[in-house]
Amino acid sequence: MDNEAGFKLNNIEEKEIKPLGGGLVLLLVLIGFGVSVWAIIAGSISLSKEDYAIGAVLLTGGILLIVVLSIMLNGFHILNPNEALVLTLFGKYYGTIKKEGFYYTNPFAGAINPAKAATASAAAPAAVAYGAATTAVAAQQTGGKKISTKTLTFSNEKQKVNDVLGNPIIIGAVVIWRVADPTKAVFNVDNYKTFLAIQCDSTIRNVARLYPYDTMENDADEKTLRGSSQEIADSMRVELQQRVSEAGLEIKEVRITHLSYSEEIAAAMLQRQQAVAVIAARQKIVEGAVSMVKMAIDQLGQEEIVVLDDERKAAMVSNLLVVLCGNKDAQPIVNSGSIY
Repeated sequence: MDNEAGFKLNNIEEKEIKPLGGGLVLLLVLIGFGVSVWAIIAGSISLSKEDYAIGAVLLTGGILLIVVLSIMLNGFHILNPNEALVLTLFGKYYGTIKKEGFYYTNPFAGAINPAKAATASAAAPAAVAYGAATTAVAAQQTGGKKISTKTLTFSNEKQKVNDVLGNPIIIGAVVIWRVADPTKAVFNVDNYKTFLAIQCDSTIRNVARLYPYDTMENDADEKTLRGSSQEIADSMRVELQQRVSEAGLEIKEVRITHLSYSEEIAAAMLQRQQAVAVIAARQKIVEGAVSMVKMAIDQLGQEEIVVLDDERKAAMVSNLLVVLCGNKDAQPIVNSGSIY
């Protein structure tokens, strides 16, 4: 039974209602208040003239009309652009208003927005800590029941995860999102903002575990968190969209805002990167030195400037490699005699 109920709940289809215009109903309500005031005054005058029958009818009718009109005031709603209102009537889904304007609906239909209520509860301790100014701001932010369909930004805090090699890294991301289906956002999850935050955290951890932070080899085809951040962010967006689609949310973009090694291995990984850089630099130096030595020996032999035997060539190669590959400037030694 629980699974069946959950299945039905997750398949509530959005019903966009077309309510009455609020201006005309407001005019009728104001006229009604005027009539009720006149009835109360006329009833009081009739009672003062001892015309009890007419006075009682007018007075009772005026009071009842005021009560009815006061109840009708609950049916007025004002929607700004990029806002929606999800209404329920006696525990059942009544409909959704998605267009901006001034409307009148059933006065017993109430708007619902679980995210606003949760935000108000969370803001209460902060209001106590920071005083009356924070209380006013919290009340302004959480007072309505409207659901914003604007494009919003959610910044995921930095979190420590392990990459595919087991190295602890710190990663943070920002998510660009909006409420695409207000009805699903209200009824399918308890709090769609909290739901998004949890799913975002889980998605970032799951995707980050599939790739290494960086590759130490010259493998250009391997994706890494540092070298392929945009492609990996796109993968995060696709997976996060699949996770939050049942809540009626649309993920427009995910961007990695912070990426680094964790503090406990940052120094060691820096040394490793430096070592790889030194080896790569030395390799280039040796390749260049060998080509230069070969070119020098070939030119000396072709132009017959100096005739060198194998032993002299070996000594010359050794000296040139020391000069070209050394970290320090060479110290020349002038030989005034024979090398033998």
